[in-house]
Amino acid sequence: MKKYYLSTIVLALLFFITISQSVHAQTVAKEAVVKVEGEVLKPLSLSLSDFAKLKHVDVTMKSREGVLQQYSGVPIFDLLRLAGVTVGKELKGENLTKYMLVRSSDGYEVVFSLAELDPSFTNRVVILADSKDGKPLADGVGPFRLVVPDENKPARSALEVTNLIIRFAKD
Repeated sequence: MKKYYLSTIVLALLFFITISQSVHAQTVAKEAVVKVEGEVLKPLSLSLSDFAKLKHVDVTMKSREGVLQQYSGVPIFDLLRLAGVTVGKELKGENLTKYMLVRSSDGYEVVFSLAELDPSFTNRVVILADSKDGKPLADGVGPFRLVVPDENKPARSALEVTNLIIRFAKD
């Protein structure tokens, strides 16, 4: 009889440990981050809560179906400045060969020259969005989405963005 109770207690304890580890893993997985790295002075790793504290702007982008959608997020230029990327008056000469590689969680990648993102070169504001139509981005889209307004195709408006990597173009 004592063996039965002891084995029941051991099984219950193992079950509790397994459930606790699963809950902890789900909690850790929910704390998504986006990183700004590479040719930067201050690498960034921003969680959703860090990101929410930054100044947000709204932009409108057409979906593949032609429907206008309202996104809110942080201008990429602001993230680049926070990371100490060469922009503004310093974006000249050799620095014009720098680019930003955007990487998504599924391995999808898109590229922008830094000049495409710098307001001294363009009037377009590209953002890293964390909400659409006033709601957090859906699974499979967020928690971070690159939003590139005014492009004929939304192919560079990458989903589930995890990394913004600054590099020099090389032969």
